[in-house]
Amino acid sequence: MNKTFTHQSHLRTWLITGATSGIGRELTLQALENGENVAALARDTSPLDELAGAHGERLLLVPADVREERAVRDAVEGAVARFGRIDVVANNAGYGLFGAVEEASDAQARAVFDTNVFGVLNVLRATLPVLRAQRSGHILQGSSVYGQSAHAGVGLLAATKHAVEGLSDALVAEVTPLGIKVTVIQPGLTATPFLANLDVAAGLGDYDPTVREVQKGIGELPASAFSAAARIATGIRTAVDSPNPPLRLALGVSSATVMRPALEARIADLDGWLRVTDAVDG
Repeated sequence: MNKTFTHQSHLRTWLITGATSGIGRELTLQALENGENVAALARDTSPLDELAGAHGERLLLVPADVREERAVRDAVEGAVARFGRIDVVANNAGYGLFGAVEEASDAQARAVFDTNVFGVLNVLRATLPVLRAQRSGHILQGSSVYGQSAHAGVGLLAATKHAVEGLSDALVAEVTPLGIKVTVIQPGLTATPFLANLDVAAGLGDYDPTVREVQKGIGELPASAFSAAARIATGIRTAVDSPNPPLRLALGVSSATVMRPALEARIADLDGWLRVTDAVDG
């Protein structure tokens, strides 16, 4: 282990993907401000260069694309070589796509899955051997309100977040006996560059009354409708600090407001069609 950290072995070490902007950047800042260690991953880590001088060896900048399995494995090996362990894995990197399900091209659909699903899997496969050996750790799975709900225009994005939530339901059952915690992070509307950087599918006129109207409505929302990324990060840290963190953590009023009716509608369908459901078994 690097001698610099021999006397700091008790410090929590974070591995954060998508660390240069939005929630990932705020998690990085708050961890460093609290004296913790951070391995910050992003395709381009230069936006964090100014932090390196201020925090020295406690910050490891790792240029890595989560879509590239070898790059992620190398990043994890570098983090362990620097800090000796990994305590929190923030699977935060994300890619956005807006458009009707039919409008999204095959290339666009594969691109959003490559980052949001296969990138998550790359990070899990690289970090879980470390966490299993430690018999400890906390995995934060980046989802959103679209992990439990969807509306016109977000079908492909929601599909990736539903996938992350589904695999996380299984993951928690698999790793809890090994001392590893899992929390699915479900922010609502957040003031980050994410919406501005959305890939947009080519439009078809039949979807103007639905998809384009939703897009227009989102664009007209006031700043007050968006939660601050710093507050989202603080909420995440509260869960990490808890001895009994939740499997799912909704963050922001808009998150609960959007997900609650979606969840209630599922129960209503289940209850409303029980006669047909039960008739299958005679």
